[in-house]
Amino acid sequence: MFKVEDLKYRYPKGEADVINGISFEINEGEIFGFLGPSGAGKSTTQKILIKILGDYRGEISYSGKNITEFSDEFYESIGVSFEMPIHFSKMTAMENINFFLKLYKNNANVEELMKRVNLWEDRDKMVGEYSKGMKIRLNIVRAMLNNPEMLFMDEPTNGLDPMNAMILKDMIREFRANGGTVFITSHIMTDIDQLCDRVAFIVEGEIVEMDTPRNLKIKYGKRSMFMEYKENGKTVGIEFPLDGIGKNKEFLDLLQTKEIETLHSGETTLEDIFIQVTGVALKNGE
Repeated sequence: MFKVEDLKYRYPKGEADVINGISFEINEGEIFGFLGPSGAGKSTTQKILIKILGDYRGEISYSGKNITEFSDEFYESIGVSFEMPIHFSKMTAMENINFFLKLYKNNANVEELMKRVNLWEDRDKMVGEYSKGMKIRLNIVRAMLNNPEMLFMDEPTNGLDPMNAMILKDMIREFRANGGTVFITSHIMTDIDQLCDRVAFIVEGEIVEMDTPRNLKIKYGKRSMFMEYKENGKTVGIEFPLDGIGKNKEFLDLLQTKEIETLHSGETTLEDIFIQVTGVALKNGE
């Protein structure tokens, strides 16, 4: 869907490039996660891909065509959900939606979308009266108004309660299942793990790692098995090498003779990988 080759970018008053020759592809029908600490270049890259920023060096193609060759028809095929919802606060939700609908030739079923994100009953309420979570959900509707082929989502579940976050993630999966492609940035690693087919980590304008979440967990994980079992009323923990564990006599004996409480491999989490490859710890999961 997108092919980015040797992308570099420097802001007009900047002294150095903030994007340092990155290359990657986003395949049609995949959810691609773009991760990194604040200031790493995530937002700049997204702004270039959606044609908000120009004057970059390198080449970017969309559906096999250089994005510089697209005019306004480019925006007919993409939807963008920015991290900070931007709406007309002195208009109702439906007045907002109807305003943006007029910008597109192709229109989605608004009632269906609004009901899906639990906003239909509040459609005639002023957006200024909406909570942050409601504004975020309205932002998602706006991003999908034109039945896009490609969605860009920046921190899509940040500020949503667990139920509405689950609804949104289901919508993203269904969008992909129907042939859509998604570019997503987030600091909520559980969302990335649950949604993304591949992820890329960007640090100081350079991509330092890119693969499927599963492959990254295997690469950065510890090849061990940790067991907790009950003995004399206490919990005992013991770790075994994963290699050859099927023939490890002590491990097998414990399985057969002890009351096992937990048993899990040394597979790491995307949050651990984020910290390891970027050198930056996440704060409160964000």
